[in-house]
Amino acid sequence: MSKIFETPLYPYARSPDQDAARPVRHPVVVVGAGPVGLAAAIEFAMSDVPVVVLDENDRVSRGSRAICFAKRPLEILDRLGCGDEFVDKGVQWNLGKVFVDVQKIYEFDLLPEDGHKRPAFINLQQYYFEEYLINRVRQLQDEGRRIDLRGNNKVVGVDARSDSVDISIETPEGKYKIETDWLIACDGANSPIRTMMGLAFGGRVFEDNFLIADTIMEANFPVERRFWFNPPFNRGQSVLLHSQPDNVWRIDFQLGWDIDKDEEAKEENVRKRIHAMLGEEAQFELEWVSVYTFQCRRMEKFRHGRVLFAGDAAHQVSPFGARGANSGLQDTDNLIWKLKLVLEGKAPESLLDSYNDERVYAADENILNSTRSTDFITPKSEMSRIFRDAVLDLARDHEFARPLVNTGRLSVPAVYDGSGLNGPDVDQMPRRTRPGSSACDAPVNDRWLMDRLGGRFQLLAIDCNVPESIDVDGVIVETLVLDSTDDPSGALSKRYLGHCDCAVYLMRPDQHVAARWMKFDESAVCKAVNCATGRG
Repeated sequence: MSKIFETPLYPYARSPDQDAARPVRHPVVVVGAGPVGLAAAIEFAMSDVPVVVLDENDRVSRGSRAICFAKRPLEILDRLGCGDEFVDKGVQWNLGKVFVDVQKIYEFDLLPEDGHKRPAFINLQQYYFEEYLINRVRQLQDEGRRIDLRGNNKVVGVDARSDSVDISIETPEGKYKIETDWLIACDGANSPIRTMMGLAFGGRVFEDNFLIADTIMEANFPVERRFWFNPPFNRGQSVLLHSQPDNVWRIDFQLGWDIDKDEEAKEENVRKRIHAMLGEEAQFELEWVSVYTFQCRRMEKFRHGRVLFAGDAAHQVSPFGARGANSGLQDTDNLIWKLKLVLEGKAPESLLDSYNDERVYAADENILNSTRSTDFITPKSEMSRIFRDAVLDLARDHEFARPLVNTGRLSVPAVYDGSGLNGPDVDQMPRRTRPGSSACDAPVNDRWLMDRLGGRFQLLAIDCNVPESIDVDGVIVETLVLDSTDDPSGALSKRYLGHCDCAVYLMRPDQHVAARWMKFDESAVCKAVNCATGRG
């Protein structure tokens, strides 16, 4: 059993701020040192923005918690300089299978094409995820980046004003105060900051109950996502099985509504369920057990003046589809470059409203898909159950019915269709790389396209001559020029050219497409950059 969560990785240490005569002011403060808060802090530090991270704990989360991390967040981690560590440790998978009783009715491949650096998903325990992010924080600190991670610093008061935010903090040595230009709240589903500010959290609370049993055992199950409807070891309910590193297996049992949660969580009862599934002779240890219900909810707005909410603090979904931590990492991916431009005076504060617009749009998409999955897995009416069972029966023999089987539409990045930051489009080019979409990877000689994009505005020029860089009122747009000799597999042309002979793409710092053209036009590029930075 992993003991990493028993060891303080960012123990309390007295800060000079605690001895200051008056509250010290910082450009950015992040509250919460989970995956979302740490990713935000790392990106700020890499962007040369000093950042303070406050967390009431001093170690990583207990238990596996979030385990499924999708391709897009892995690409974000690559840009943060630490993706290899996650992928090397994680269990990589693309394939999922669905069973009714014990019969497989269909399978799906989440990444059926070649030419991508990262897999569709990895499974990795959250405590490793947080540890590796903390390792990256330490690397940046050793490089002289200004990132201050303060453990056992509990935020107990927030006073948001028009030009700053006052923060009251409780520590083992007493209270102190600091100020910040901007506060990023990544403090989880029960967000104390949201509560302190009296902000509502609207949506749907589900009555369904589920049991997570993270089980250490030697097993010969294939590395894939397996989902059972009505198996003999959990009649009338569902079961989900996932592999994790270190011979840990996530088994998720549906329990129903009217249960005794404390009774279900007792070790002897959990063992009975697992033995019913694996056989009485099965040998295993229990690493972590949790009985949970879930919510599909969000805040009305993610920006409240100089306080911005991200991750579970801003929105929650059911675990079916792995949309929680994955969407949280995409929140900060969307936010940090915008806030950096605002801090540098290169964009108006109103650019931050686009964070709210784009990520509320993404949250609504996640909530819709998550709610649909939950309603299919746990029908709420007799008619819904009849429909669900009919779909499952048809899916055994008829391919047309299989896409209707919903065990959790797995996390994919949101496409910001209709965003006010989007510029011109070209219909002849592939829809998958239209403005608002995240960039699509492709092999480029002996490198990967995604490794050459991100962190700044760029022009991606394919078979087209463009200047090395363009200065658009202080925003430097660099250029990556590629041609057919850089594309031996043809994947780049297929994914970015379509029916065009050449293309110019304007890429945002978060690797999303801002605009695209069939030829280079400097005035059009400047106009699109101003649009993407909220300046025009």
